[in-house]
This record gives sequence, structure tokens and C-alpha cells, in this order.
Amino acid sequence: MNTHMTNTQQSWISRHYNVHTIWLTMMVLTLTTYAMAKFGFSGIIAMLFLLATAALKGVLIIRDFMELRGVSLLWRVIMYGWLSVVCTAIAITYIISV
Repeated sequence: MNTHMTNTQQSWISRHYNVHTIWLTMMVLTLTTYAMAKFGFSGIIAMLFLLATAALKGVLIIRDFMELRGVSLLWRVIMYGWLSVVCTAIAITYIISV
């Protein structure tokens, strides 16, 4: 299987993957979580969706807004490890309390 992208695919990604697109994605995710709360969604499925949304936003912030995309492996392990530990702790705490 060919894992290399063609020039057309790369140019489409570079045209659409910028700070404005990431910011808009984060705003849509934030409004989605707000709407879930407003309409009273609850339960483990809602919690997992909200936690996945928060984790995705954390990845976007770490990678793009903090500009840690091209840093050494140590910094990526520290930042993504911290995000994983926090998300896992929240999930375990929720599941234990139910």
C-alpha cells in the first residue's frame, strides 16, 4: 500500500490546514459540547464524547498553537503524556463515581 501523498493531496491539505481552520474546528467542538449540556445529554456515552472532544482540542492546542509539532520526542512525550494522564484520570473518576 502506498502511504505517500500525491502533490494534489499535499497542496489541498496545506491550503486547508492552517490556524484559522484549526480555530474554527475548535469553536465547532466547543459549541457541540455546549449544545450537549444545554439539551441535557448525560451518561457514560456523553462523557466519553465530551472527553474525546476535550482531548482532540488538547492535541490541536499542543501541536498547532503551542507549535510543538516539530520538537524533540521528549517534549512530545511530556505534553501528550500529560494530556493522556489527565483524560484517563477524568474517565476513571467518572466511571468509579457512577
